[in-house]
Amino acid sequence: MPATIYDVARAVGVSASTVSRALSVPDLVSAATRERVRQAVADLGYRPNRAARGLITGRTGNVGLLVTDLTNPFFPGVVKGVQAGASAADLSVLLMESDEDPDAEAGLVRALREHVDGIVLCAPRMSEADLGSVAGDTPVVLLNRRARGVPSVTIDNLESSRLVTAHLRELGHRRVAYLAGPRTSWSDRERLRCLRIGASAAGLDLVELRSAAPTFDAGVDAGDLVLAAGVTAVIAYNDLIALGLLNRFRALGVAVPADVSVVGCDDIAFAGMVSPSLTTLAQPKESLGRAGVDLLLRVLDGTAPIRGTVPSRLIIRQSTGPCRPGA
Repeated sequence: MPATIYDVARAVGVSASTVSRALSVPDLVSAATRERVRQAVADLGYRPNRAARGLITGRTGNVGLLVTDLTNPFFPGVVKGVQAGASAADLSVLLMESDEDPDAEAGLVRALREHVDGIVLCAPRMSEADLGSVAGDTPVVLLNRRARGVPSVTIDNLESSRLVTAHLRELGHRRVAYLAGPRTSWSDRERLRCLRIGASAAGLDLVELRSAAPTFDAGVDAGDLVLAAGVTAVIAYNDLIALGLLNRFRALGVAVPADVSVVGCDDIAFAGMVSPSLTTLAQPKESLGRAGVDLLLRVLDGTAPIRGTVPSRLIIRQSTGPCRPGA
């Protein structure tokens, strides 16, 4: 039979209401009592009733998570990290998807807010004004996006750009393309800004190209555009676009990396399964999700910093190689 709050109270030698306060509003009991309650809870395997605790704390015990596209292999890793972070804090996750629609996002946030204590927005497409509006209504944390006054966790794009441009420079490349993502993507704008800095420092000529969407098909469609730019290497907005490029280059008889080197971003599972395997900037997706939940909990406690970053790393595989002599 599961342990009850009364079993914990008897083990500690206090009232059930004291145990409840120690679990829900710990600042109202002494440190010594909190520790005794914590130990008894662990020893007895007691699980607090979330609904009853919510009546005391005024919290739902839920956090919301809004992502832009669940079919994108980047997001399941983030979802897994958010779930792990929430579970460690005894919280449930309510997941919603905007389908890359910035107009739908604000409505989805407002639908969620009645059922959650706070919301993690992963790479939202909505405008900064809309973000400020929804953040004023409910506690919000951003992942892979920054907006004025809203707590966020992002990838260290500047260091990522330095790594990839230095890698291509060492291989002898001088004219490199960036095949961008959606115009509504903050990550795309930030990545391009940092690549300009990295390319300048490495002495690279950076050609900026635009794809239609962050998808495999968009990469296929952009293959001819990349070749027409006269570059010897291309950095894609994400791995899906990069994989589409590999597919198109193979169909055209363009050798990778002998004729052109290809770099992706995200290190999705497929990046290491294709041939040639894809050189990519590995984004710590689960760490990003965990960091988002941690920041949201600090927002709820009133102790949150505005910004945090997580590092990425360059995974060098078969799709990058020395620049062909005379290219």
